[in-house]
Amino acid sequence: MNTVENKTFDQERALYGSRELLVKNCSFTGPADGESALKECREITAEGCFFNLRYPLWHVQGLRLLSCRMTENCRAAIWYSSDISIRDSELHGIKALRECGGVEMSGCSIVSPEFGWSSRDVKAENCKAAGEYFFLRGERLNFLGLDFTGKYSFQYVKDATFENCRLDTKDAFWHGENITLKNCEVKGEYLAWYSKNLTLIDCLITGTQPLCYCSGLKLINCRMEGTDLAFERSEVEATVTTPILSVKNPISGCITAPAVGEIIRDEPFAKGRVEIVPAQ
Repeated sequence: MNTVENKTFDQERALYGSRELLVKNCSFTGPADGESALKECREITAEGCFFNLRYPLWHVQGLRLLSCRMTENCRAAIWYSSDISIRDSELHGIKALRECGGVEMSGCSIVSPEFGWSSRDVKAENCKAAGEYFFLRGERLNFLGLDFTGKYSFQYVKDATFENCRLDTKDAFWHGENITLKNCEVKGEYLAWYSKNLTLIDCLITGTQPLCYCSGLKLINCRMEGTDLAFERSEVEATVTTPILSVKNPISGCITAPAVGEIIRDEPFAKGRVEIVPAQ
């Protein structure tokens, strides 16, 4: 593997088409304001690099980023790439990851609206992220220890798992399919409307009007706080260990809780049962 070290690049397509290259302690910034520095490359390792220009890593196969920093000027940084590992890095430009496959991330800071769109086979561990429309239409996602803040996250995702995550997010998981959350905190309004086969295990759910218009919905040993008008038009099997403010018109299934402030049944299709079981 060839090495490029301690250099600054600002020209257009500075290292275009490189193969088996280690880029160490380099900066991609400067007055020429060139784009696409490492486009169409193969087997690239970037260590301790500073990215301050647009579109640096498109169509890269075999990408390793270690302790790199991407600023807000580094727009649309990693697109159409595969076999990616990103560790201990800052991804702070809009649309930083899109339509990529085989992605592993750990210890990263992500501040990026529209991050991860249409990406697949993604594993992320102990990352902190903020942005809107996070991982829209992602497939085969696995998150462990994610701390996320933002709106409209994980919409239309398929085949995803979340464990020990903290999600502060409005309109999350809309139209999602085959999703499991374990030991997660999920805070926000209108959680997971129109989802299919969503399972929450040992989770804390906070916010108004959660889990409506769902099919195949399961809650196992979950807590709910500030959750009013829950489960409207949903097919649901739920065991909740805390009181629910109100439940509205569940279609089918059974909801078990120690108390429900109000049970609203004003539609003939609302056949779902609500059972009050005192806390042990």
